[in-house]
This record gives sequence, C-alpha cells and structure tokens, in this order.
Amino acid sequence: MNVRTWLALGLFAAAPVALAQQGPVQIFGLVELSGTGTTSGTNFDNGVKLAVKEINAGGGILGRKIEYTSLDTQSQPQVAKALAQKAIDQGSYVVMGPVFSGSILVSMAETKRAEVPNFTGGEAAAITQQGNPYIFRTSFTQSTAMPKVARYLKDTVKAKNVAIIWVNNDFGKGGLDSMRKALDAQGIKVALDVSTEPGQLDFSGAVLKVKQSNADALFVYTNEEESARALRELRKQGYDKPIVGETTLTSQKVIELAGDAANGAVAHVGLTADAPGPRIRDFAAKFQKEYNYKPDHNGLKGYTAMYVVKAVSEKVGKLDPKAFANAMHGVALSAKEHPGILMDVSFDKNGDLDRESFMTKVVNGKQEVIATLPPASAK
Repeated sequence: MNVRTWLALGLFAAAPVALAQQGPVQIFGLVELSGTGTTSGTNFDNGVKLAVKEINAGGGILGRKIEYTSLDTQSQPQVAKALAQKAIDQGSYVVMGPVFSGSILVSMAETKRAEVPNFTGGEAAAITQQGNPYIFRTSFTQSTAMPKVARYLKDTVKAKNVAIIWVNNDFGKGGLDSMRKALDAQGIKVALDVSTEPGQLDFSGAVLKVKQSNADALFVYTNEEESARALRELRKQGYDKPIVGETTLTSQKVIELAGDAANGAVAHVGLTADAPGPRIRDFAAKFQKEYNYKPDHNGLKGYTAMYVVKAVSEKVGKLDPKAFANAMHGVALSAKEHPGILMDVSFDKNGDLDRESFMTKVVNGKQEVIATLPPASAK
C-alpha cells in the first residue's frame, strides 16, 4: 500500500474524529414552563425533547448529537427576550419557542439580530408579517386558519351572525382581527365580541352577554385554562347554540379541565394526536409512554419542528444558521422521506407553513376528527 493510500485512509478515519471534536449541536428552547402558558409550553418542550432523544439515538444531525436546553420564560415577554440573548450567547444553532405570541413578538428581535433561526408556536399573524427571515411557524398563522373556521360556520352551522369571546393579548387581538375579516368574507356578521383577560377565572358576565346577543353561534378564542372555564360557564348557564373555536378549544387539556362541558365543542386544528394516520398514532403512543399523559397540539408542534430542523440541516449539508434559514424559505418536505415531520409540509417566503388540517369535535370526552381539510395551496 503506497503513502497516498495510507494518507487517504488516515484522512478518512480522522474525519469522524474531527466531527466529534466539534461538540454537540446546541439548541435552546424558550418555553412557558410556569405562568399562564404552562400547559402550552410544557407540551411543546416535551415534544422537542422526545424528538431530540430519537434523533440522537439515530446518530444526531450530520453525525453530531443535539444538546437541548430548555429555559423558562415564565410566560413573560421580557423574560423571553432576556433568555433569547442568553441562548445566543451560548451558541444556539436554532432557538425553539416561545409558544405565546406576545413573547415571540418581543424575543424574536434578538434571534433576528444574531441571525439565528427561530421556530415559534405562536399563531398571531403579525409574527411573520415583519419581514424577519429567521422566524418560522410550527402552526398555522391566524390568517390561514380563520378562513377555514369561517367557512365551517357558513357551510355547516349556517350561521348568519356570530358572537366572539376572545382573550385580550397579542394572540387574542390577532385572532379577533383575522376572524372578523374571515367572517366578513363569508357574509357573516359579528353580533358581539367580548374581551376577557389572560388567566380570567369568572366567565359568568361574558357568557351572559353572549346569551343576550342571541347570535347563531359562538366563537371562543382564549388559552387552554380560560377555554375550559368558558365552556363550564356556558354549560352552567344552559347555552345551547353551536360553540366553535380554533386549536385550543378542543385540546386535550381543555377536555380534561372542562369535563362534560367540552362535549359538542368544535374546532379547527392544525395538529392533533387524534388525527388519522399511523405516524401520528405512533407519536402519540411514544409521547404517552415517555411523559405519562396524552399530548396536545403543542406537543406535536415541538416534535415536528425538531424534525424539520434535522431534515433541512441535512439538505443544506452543514450546520450553518444563515444557510439553514435561506433553505427554509420555499422548502417542501414529505413525511415519506422524513417520517418525523409526521405530515407533508411546506414553508413560504415569510416562514408560514402549509399542510393538511382538521376539524375536530369533542364527543363523550374525546376529541374526534370530523373532517380533513386540504392545504391552503391546494385550493
């Protein structure tokens, strides 16, 4: 064997060693592990952690293991902003979260400045309307989801007018604005909108106003705990009109907290552990085994986002944050090629995603999928 061959073999053998010496891939999660967003943030965080565990067991990303660190935003935007800077200072390749729209709208200025890709569970339309090339959704934007809800209210509920209960934060304000536009496009009037506060305990006044409005249906757009309280109060006051929501209204946590009062509620969801298909069923079983509870849509958001990071990083062929962000815009990923993303998905130039979604209904204390809706791009 000549010297050139030995050198080639030596270089070949040394490559994995050099790669290993680069250390693990640092990924930080800015998540709501306390405060009003605990349910959402914990589910999201556990979804990320489950994906990291699986990816590392399979060899990591481009031969490097992931080191994932979760930081508690306490559901406070300014805490999230400070933690975003901490994640950047510690060399985060990608930042996961926050989930709450109010927090990501503040913290994403830091990741943008540092040119670090940032995945968020926030749904406020404003998040991806600011021209930030480093922000990416793990769920539908309100401007994509609300038209689907409005079409359901027109075509299935046959509503001529609708009352709205919404939460007074960035998430709720964006949802109200998007829903008003979507309802107007369907010729449906807003009979009444009732503002409620994050963490609100008493919904008796809000429900009484809705009943007095005599609207054909009610649209509820609040966070999990508040949604459960609203459903319990609606049941208590004997409200008998259709109750419709978006994502949170029929989530697992709401069903657990609201009990029988959740039965009959209908919502459009971008992701649900009750969706048909073996990949999602397998994920739900693994999550249940790992954490001893059933995941909600936020668990799916965290899990699938982490697998998107793996898939796109491997398409780029290197761990370069700027190259990763560039590759995300316009990317289309198939679940057949990348099973961890669970469903075929694409991202547009703004960082908004598109894929199939579902209409769900709570029946006998369980969320059931009553319709599968095509991606917006299919229409």
